[in-house]
Amino acid sequence: MRRRDFGAAAAALTLAGTLPVGFARAQTRAESLRVLSQAGPNSFDPIGVGVNRSAIQLHWNTYDRLLRFGTKTQPDGTLYYDYYRIEGELAERYEVGDAGRTITFHLRRDATFHDGTPVTAEDVKWSMDRVVASPIGRSQFATGSMTSPDQFTVVDRHTFRITTPQADRFTLPNLAATYGIVINSRQVKAQAGAGDPWGNEWLKNNVAGGGAFRLEAHTPGQSITLSRFDNWKSGPAPGFRRVLWQVVPNGQSRRTSLERGDADIVQDLSPQDAVSLAQANLPNVRVLGVPMAGAFQFIGMNNAMPPFNNVKVRQAIAYALPYEQMFEAALFRRGRPLFGGVPNEADGTEWPQPHGYNTDPARARALLAEAGLANGFDTTFSFELSLAPVAEPVSLLVQEALGRVGIRVTINKVPPGQLGTLLERKEVPLFFEGSAAYLNDPDYFFRIFYHGRTRWNFGSYDNPEFAALVDKTRYETDRAAYERDIGRMIALAKQEVPIILLWQPALDIGMLRSVDGYKYLFHRHLELRTLRRV
Repeated sequence: MRRRDFGAAAAALTLAGTLPVGFARAQTRAESLRVLSQAGPNSFDPIGVGVNRSAIQLHWNTYDRLLRFGTKTQPDGTLYYDYYRIEGELAERYEVGDAGRTITFHLRRDATFHDGTPVTAEDVKWSMDRVVASPIGRSQFATGSMTSPDQFTVVDRHTFRITTPQADRFTLPNLAATYGIVINSRQVKAQAGAGDPWGNEWLKNNVAGGGAFRLEAHTPGQSITLSRFDNWKSGPAPGFRRVLWQVVPNGQSRRTSLERGDADIVQDLSPQDAVSLAQANLPNVRVLGVPMAGAFQFIGMNNAMPPFNNVKVRQAIAYALPYEQMFEAALFRRGRPLFGGVPNEADGTEWPQPHGYNTDPARARALLAEAGLANGFDTTFSFELSLAPVAEPVSLLVQEALGRVGIRVTINKVPPGQLGTLLERKEVPLFFEGSAAYLNDPDYFFRIFYHGRTRWNFGSYDNPEFAALVDKTRYETDRAAYERDIGRMIALAKQEVPIILLWQPALDIGMLRSVDGYKYLFHRHLELRTLRRV
């Protein structure tokens, strides 16, 4: 892998129209793509400790996985991943046998890594072994019943098999998600030290993949240049030969660059910028806003901490909140509301779904009285400053609305990176936060966010009936029984309101109209492989 530093040229990012000289000369505009985002990756390894979300965009496009999710077309013409249709990527085909307990993958025989080394089943096994050797990777793979290297078998040079203790509907989706990248094991072994057999340190800053793009240059905190891997065999050749991804923290600079036509794609548009840019109706620019599948923002309440351990208090807060005002002030209505809807019972089996609460201060005051808190109580409402553009207006409206029903709120602004620790320790009574589930099944969502003693059980919810249903649905094969159980879990989530879902925010990006092929993915980062110039 050849790496160059564009130095001063890439550093001139405060001038949004500036391009590195080498990039400008190397390809015509038709063959090159320029992407601007607020932040860049802090690692190139998906399972490293402390890896930020921007890392996904890099390793997603430079590595292959055995499988990928299919594609469907939305009514507006944008592409969207199809969670329920899984197809081969590095594996040209796969077979499920032994009552669902074995999956055999047949690798593309002509696939190579970026350095020309052939891809073999040994590389796949080493890569999967590496995932389960990491506490982070093993935790995710365990949701698909993959926990031990003994489950990964090399059948022959181009055939690989996974064996699970029981049929598990989450095994295949996990292999199409972000952790299961296939790594050039020989390249990493040559670089790994004796105390680092999996090459964790080296892979933070290097790519040993065979994906559609190869890493050409990286200036940390400034820019990444990717070049198309013309020997890629896992799909149609990408439409761009070269991609320059630049970090421009200032949102106005990113927007100005797009309006001038200097940037092709601008990520991390604020809701306000998305609205005003769309309303500007520029002939060369369009704004795409897709509600994020599996993502949600919410008001969390610590169900193990008085008075939030009283369901009537949680319901009272749910009735007191000014949902419409919060949605307008925080997101400018850029997203899908999760308030309102059918109360107390399931409205289908999709989750998240609207939770059934609307603003009703009188009902909130009555519930507080029933809870023995007619005079209200004092509490704090916390949010992390990194979420301030959305969380600040939410917190002010929450403070005002709860004050009207007698709950006296002090706003606590937590420094970036610290709220997660407080949530892990279960020290925060009332807070604003957001998260997302990569896999779409409702029982997976409930298992992650409404169950167990983890940080991700934001409400510290502990209902024995609900927990039993989480366990029961894990391997349920009777569809009718599964849907009945999911319906009961949804009803409990609405009635006992461990957390108050607010909305699924939209993923807003700005794009020149000369770029086509945008595809929304579950991880909310760019799929560079489908983009092209028109």
